[in-house]
Amino acid sequence: MFAAKKLESSMKYTDIAKKSDQELTELVQTERENLREVRFGTAGAGSRDLKKVRTAKQTIAWALTELSARRHGNSNEN
Repeated sequence: MFAAKKLESSMKYTDIAKKSDQELTELVQTERENLREVRFGTAGAGSRDLKKVRTAKQTIAWALTELSARRHGNSNEN
C-alpha cells in the first residue's frame, strides 16, 4: 500500500489528464488526507518531510486545475 501512495504522489500532469473526473475527485481527496497526515501527524515535532508536502500540494493543484478546465471546456490534454 505504501508503494501505491508513493507512485501516485510522483505522477506527472499527463497522467492526471488521462484520469476520469471521478478518479480525479478521489485523487484530490486522497492527497488532501495524505497532506493532512504529514502536516499534523508529528503534532509540532518539527521534523516533517517537506518534499511530501510539496508533491501533495502540487498533485492537488494539478488535479483541481484539470477538473476546472474540463468544466469550462478547456482541456489541457496534449
